Amino acid sequence: MDSSIFIGSWWALVPPVLAIVLAFITKEVYSSLLIGIIVGVLFYTGFVPWDAFNALFDIMKENMNLNILIFDILLGMIIVLMQKSGGSAAYGNWAGKKIKSKKSALLATSGLGMLIFVDDYFNCLTVGSVMRPVTDRYKVSRAKLAYIIDATAAPICIIAPISSWAAAVNSYVPEDAGITGFQLFLRTIPYNLYAILTIVMVIYITCRGFDFGQMKIHEQNAAKGDLFTSGAEEFDNVAEDKISTNGRVFDLVLPIAVLIVSAVGAMIYTGILGGATNLIDAFAGCDAETSLIFATFITIIFMMILYLPRKVVSFKEFMNSLVEGFKLMIPAVMVLILAWTLKGVGDALCLGDFVKGVVGSNASASILIPVVMFAVGLFLGFSTGTSWGTFAILIPIVIALFGGQNLEMMIISVSAVLAGAVCGDHVSPISDTTIMSSAGAQSNHINHVSTQMQYAMVVAAVSAVGYVIAGLCKNWIITLVLSLVILVAVLEVIRSRSLKEDAKTGA
Repeated sequence: MDSSIFIGSWWALVPPVLAIVLAFITKEVYSSLLIGIIVGVLFYTGFVPWDAFNALFDIMKENMNLNILIFDILLGMIIVLMQKSGGSAAYGNWAGKKIKSKKSALLATSGLGMLIFVDDYFNCLTVGSVMRPVTDRYKVSRAKLAYIIDATAAPICIIAPISSWAAAVNSYVPEDAGITGFQLFLRTIPYNLYAILTIVMVIYITCRGFDFGQMKIHEQNAAKGDLFTSGAEEFDNVAEDKISTNGRVFDLVLPIAVLIVSAVGAMIYTGILGGATNLIDAFAGCDAETSLIFATFITIIFMMILYLPRKVVSFKEFMNSLVEGFKLMIPAVMVLILAWTLKGVGDALCLGDFVKGVVGSNASASILIPVVMFAVGLFLGFSTGTSWGTFAILIPIVIALFGGQNLEMMIISVSAVLAGAVCGDHVSPISDTTIMSSAGAQSNHINHVSTQMQYAMVVAAVSAVGYVIAGLCKNWIITLVLSLVILVAVLEVIRSRSLKEDAKTGA
């Protein structure tokens, strides 16, 4: 069969969409991704089995990000060492005295997520390892913890000027755009409705103390002692009798501090090595992946120096913890590899070219461009599981649409692309950030995706209305204020209905 009919056409959408649909139907992500990949390589090779087999592994090798895998594994080792040392338990006991309620635990988790804005991968796994003992104490479901981690990862990074995401956006802006990449990024921040409204929603539902949809079921089960609802068997947690009783709060806090300081320091250093002459340029031009690996490696060395002389853990326990950390991250590593391969299959089938053709032939300079770009970004981010890949495809298209004219409308439309891509990435079961949020919270992955999607779609709907408003008024203050008012109104309606349901059921 001629493979050309599948390349650059709507057929390129079939593999990712098939994988996503199967994941929701079967509640099993590994086989769903693999089926999507197999269908994709069969399309790519015209259904020639041997060629498809070779293409699968070629695409897998080309799209595998070894740096991220190494970082994940090293961070898994740090997580297990924190548990084994008793540092996590000691922090949980200390925080239990300071944090007096479930609301405080959730707000503290959200606050930590907002503080770690340098990189979303770093955010997902660090926040989960630090706050999991605290949220467990107050019977927060793992699905809710994963949602908070995910909602304060990419949405924070995409509005933080000093982050690996800002550097990525900067790199996708053509030189002839009429504005520098960093200036454009700064101008998009107040228009990035999905990111801002997601953060507001996390704080609002925490302060108002309500949940809805499937998340409500998970929280009700957690209140009865079932933190997982399903999927607890996935996690080989450190047995309590293996946790040191000599651990102190600083056995957790100091390694986290070293991790953050060394990561930021390495990012600045690699940026300077790349020719940067100031702090902003250093972050924009840094090697984030190498910096994160360096930071995790330094932190493990620091933990060895901190733990072994005090006999918090023995040398043998320390070495065994490294192996256990590797094992802890195997589910996340496997899903990441499959998700990257599926994304590579989409590239091979020229999914980006198909989207460019559709957008380029249907877009026009009108007030609806922002909401259209938001929808396209959401769909592409959801289908591919990558924000950055969506940025790479759509940002040059948007800039080309305006050709240096109507700068404010161009900024709004680029903001819509960023917001839509983050939204699509946020709700996609094949997104690496979503996968690592599940890993950080040690939540069943499909539980996390299904509960988070209902919350994210509320924000997405309000954001779509907001981009229509932005296209009309071209003023970020009016747009943001009206969008916030609409979000709060929608959440209050949902809360009211939830209270009525509880009254009827006697919950």
